[in-house]
Amino acid sequence: MKPSNAPFFLLSLAMIIVDQVSKWAADVLILRVPPLPDFWTWLTQPGPRLPFSAVEITPYFNIVMVWNFGVSFGTLNYQSAWGAVILSSLAVVLCLIFSVWLMRTHSRIIAAALALVIGGAMGNVIDRMRMGAVMDFLDFHVAGWHWPAFNVADSCICIGVGILLFHARLWKDSRHDPELLKLRDLAKTGNRDRSA
Repeated sequence: MKPSNAPFFLLSLAMIIVDQVSKWAADVLILRVPPLPDFWTWLTQPGPRLPFSAVEITPYFNIVMVWNFGVSFGTLNYQSAWGAVILSSLAVVLCLIFSVWLMRTHSRIIAAALALVIGGAMGNVIDRMRMGAVMDFLDFHVAGWHWPAFNVADSCICIGVGILLFHARLWKDSRHDPELLKLRDLAKTGNRDRSA
């Protein structure tokens, strides 16, 4: 019997909290002027979306205010009234699918990666439901070239997907993946049971 992967949902919850607190800190503590709302007021009673603004932190890093109406790193960035609803619905469905996968996997690495993706996706869903767009605020740049602004949730999604892709590539050969070996053994056992 495999151990429960339910505790990995705590990782998802932690990433949602870190994402929302980081957005609050960037929005309220760095970019807005007083009076400044506390975190709970900011989360439950969203004010107007700030226009683009930037605060230089280092010569290579800025805190910016960018509203992303699309998905990670501004792709599919269409300012449609239905965009937030469609993308949020899609994200929730994917999170449900990934949650089932998380509960069924035997690999702790895959479970952690899925938890990161779920936490990141749900962090951005909260923004879309609150503000109709996702707040991106991390801006890294070199020699005038700027990487697209992003946030903690985008980072969680990218790291989680990167781990999943790396795991799939590294353990592509089933001789090295205990999860695939167990599945293969189950399939062999099932075939024997049917033939008997």
